[in-house]
Amino acid sequence: MIGGGVIGLTSAIALAEDGFRVRVVRREAAGATTSAVAGGLCWPYRIQPYERAVRWSVRSFEVLSALARRPRETGARIVAGTMAVGTTPGDHAPQESDGGVEDGLAAWYEAVPGLRRARPEELLAGSASGWRARTPLVDMPAHLRYLERRLTAAGGTVEQRTVSSLEEAGRSAGLLVNCSGLGARDLVPDPDVHPVQGQLVVVDNPGIEEWYVRADTGAADTTYLLPQPYGLVLGGTAVEHAWSREPDPAVARAIVARCARHVPALAGARILAHKVGLRPARSAVRLEAERLAGGALCVHNYGHGGAGATVAWGCADEVLRTVREIRDGDLR
Repeated sequence: MIGGGVIGLTSAIALAEDGFRVRVVRREAAGATTSAVAGGLCWPYRIQPYERAVRWSVRSFEVLSALARRPRETGARIVAGTMAVGTTPGDHAPQESDGGVEDGLAAWYEAVPGLRRARPEELLAGSASGWRARTPLVDMPAHLRYLERRLTAAGGTVEQRTVSSLEEAGRSAGLLVNCSGLGARDLVPDPDVHPVQGQLVVVDNPGIEEWYVRADTGAADTTYLLPQPYGLVLGGTAVEHAWSREPDPAVARAIVARCARHVPALAGARILAHKVGLRPARSAVRLEAERLAGGALCVHNYGHGGAGATVAWGCADEVLRTVREIRDGDLR
């Protein structure tokens, strides 16, 4: 298994708990991955193809909702919130998102228990309409620590080193699972993989108990408030092909100002941290088996954009099914 973010760890757990011997090789500790920076809201965002993404998301919703019964252990909680839009949508789910037409997301809206239209008094200033729901909201640093403990308990091991090529890794493994995220751009190599930079600010929470997100179609600037145990996460940005991991002070000020237009108390909130993550975007998630040049079989699982935590468990199930088919000789 290559990759130690949320995608790699959940895939490793699915395999290890099914009886496979699993060794995770990662370039950096889980706390240094993009997964650790993520806001942690379970909601499909910047991911294609929609039909598969919704199926994976629904499965992850089920798993995370169960884990939310033990929030201190798993980092997952169920929190109410609003997904707002800047223009009034039709009678059903919004027709467009940052990634294009999202007709396929109708299944997601149908799957979320209790999801309903937001009433005008439930919308923050500047939002034309929105959806109300109770969804998993995950403290990602705590969740990643839980995943590592769970993997170890299932007999999996973790090794920190750099992998130079898939062929090299395949020579020492009977089967390779590639969850290298943005690293797949060079490792595969796959030039379709590229970063979508996201910057956020963590502030003292003035009493916000619900999440709020507004991500207008095609916008590089988004607005979200995510109450986490370690502070209120304010966001954010979605800048295509930006590689810097250094927080931009001007961008941080703009993020706080946008959020303060909705919640004025945030204008003077004490800043606890600045964070930047690079979402591993691709025109479509690559989740498929391939025979490498050296003869080893590889299951690719990368390109999840801004929805890694949202689809991780659903993708892990599909990785497990694919590996079982390889084991049983159905894939050659």
